[in-house]
Amino acid sequence: MMSFVSRYIKSTYRSRKKHILCTIGALSLAVGLLAAGCGLSRDAVGNTGGNAGGEDARFREYTRELFCREAASNTVNLHYTLKEPEKYGITDVPVTFGSFDVEAEAVKASSENMRQALLGFSYDDLDTQNRLTYDVLNYQLRSMDKSAEYLLYEEPLGLVSGVQTQLPVVLSEYQFYDRQDVDDYLALLKTTGEYFDSLIRFENQKAEAGLFMADYAADTVIGQCRAFLDMGDGNYLYSTFVDRIEKINKLTNNEKNDYIQDNALIIQDYVLPAYEKLISFVEDMKGSGKNEKGLVYLPQGKEYYELLVKQSTGSDRSVEEMEDLTRRQITDDLEAMEQIMGISYGEAEEAAASVGQESAELILAHLKQGIGQTFPEPPTTELEVKYVPEEMEEHLSPAFYMIPAIDNTGENVIYINQGHMGNDLTLFTTLAHEGYPGHLYQTIYYESTDPDPIRSLMDFGGYVEGWATYAEMGSYYLTPLPKEQAVILQKNGSIILGLYALADMGIHYDGWSRMDTVEFFSNYGITDADTVEEIYELIIGSPANYLKYYIGYVEFLELKKDWAEEKGEDFSQKEFHEAVLEVGPAPFEIVEDYMWKIGGE
Repeated sequence: MMSFVSRYIKSTYRSRKKHILCTIGALSLAVGLLAAGCGLSRDAVGNTGGNAGGEDARFREYTRELFCREAASNTVNLHYTLKEPEKYGITDVPVTFGSFDVEAEAVKASSENMRQALLGFSYDDLDTQNRLTYDVLNYQLRSMDKSAEYLLYEEPLGLVSGVQTQLPVVLSEYQFYDRQDVDDYLALLKTTGEYFDSLIRFENQKAEAGLFMADYAADTVIGQCRAFLDMGDGNYLYSTFVDRIEKINKLTNNEKNDYIQDNALIIQDYVLPAYEKLISFVEDMKGSGKNEKGLVYLPQGKEYYELLVKQSTGSDRSVEEMEDLTRRQITDDLEAMEQIMGISYGEAEEAAASVGQESAELILAHLKQGIGQTFPEPPTTELEVKYVPEEMEEHLSPAFYMIPAIDNTGENVIYINQGHMGNDLTLFTTLAHEGYPGHLYQTIYYESTDPDPIRSLMDFGGYVEGWATYAEMGSYYLTPLPKEQAVILQKNGSIILGLYALADMGIHYDGWSRMDTVEFFSNYGITDADTVEEIYELIIGSPANYLKYYIGYVEFLELKKDWAEEKGEDFSQKEFHEAVLEVGPAPFEIVEDYMWKIGGE
């Protein structure tokens, strides 16, 4: 089950109050609605791979058909995945956000049908790339089948990456290439109430099962919704629409003005009332949440958390093994800091604050140039830096990258939240996470390898966010700071994120209370009660979210250690990076296997 929001927005964990918050988890329960008019035009999309009539060609044709159906499962999926869907034979698709009205049996039946289809292919007769796709699909189907048992445990109104905050961003970046896109967009806005109604029905089911959110989480959701409503006439859904409509040259000024007026009326008549209704519902449901602590206190909560961790990280380690891995990495980082003699963290932080101020564009150019020795050359692309509306700064990430359509990777957007940029070093490392060599770089590099399109629809947060965190940590050494100061600041950042990962596992798996969490952080010198309180509530509201960043990051470090040990004197960072990048987003057990098959020979 894939989220159309989380698949297309990739962001850095929030950085205010010592990097407290973290972003982007699963949002929607919409499962592939088979769209009318889906088909595969072989001539339009090019060679399907392999020898004509062979198993490779047959498999690629199947995955293209599967891609077509899944991409067309809702309008946002389709528009963000393909600029020109008609070249894939996708036409006459109903305009819809999808729905949260999904039954476990339907999910199981869907996964079983796809599994049977996979079994119809001869694995041994597939080439390496098609085996990789097969293995990733098979992994995803197993995960999908297990998830069906825990549908009601998912939280689309997450405090960090809920529908209520992410949907307006997705809508504001919905690109208009022609008149039809505008018509579809306005028709889509008119279905916001239906979409939210399905969300409300789902939340009602959660409440009936004793799984509704805690009161403090409900208050946060209500506050986020009100922040959107309180923008009034300054709402960015008005202004961004005007910006987008102005770029369509084939429309007359009168037509543009008519569309602008239609958009304003539809927002007033459909979008804002949907948010009002959601607020009223959450207010009415306050008090129905039975659990204000970790998932372990819910029936089967521990089992669900184990599954969630596996899905979030893409790691095959148990939670206990992840706790051990995290503690070992924190110890390594502490020892590295201790080896830097004569420089305190405070001095390093003070030096970081004095780093010369530069624009986001200049920093990104510096980063792109700086990674040239250790990362493969990225394809040429365009990038636009935008800024989060001031009214939404409190509720959105410090930065996020909008993943482009797979047939339009030359256009990329990074949003900066100036309300969370504490200093110039924060901006520098954040842009490394979102840009080079983070999300943007990883995305456009992988797409340049011409992967099977179905891979673009599968969201492996551990790989994607782990890579971006790996990139962020490495960027400290591209700053003008002396190496010793860069080491102290980077290791400190790694340790803090590791502590949040341990707290996530402690709260949801080991059953830590608020006081347990306070005691844990106090052992590491974090004693501010308000800070720890916020950490606790954010972790409660977004279980396993920190782990995709931290465990994903450490898994890349572990892969690099294995690569270096195997290569010995022939070790090359660039070759390692090329190998894992060409495998692409996948569970780490698959990345580990195929990095040798693709780049290690």
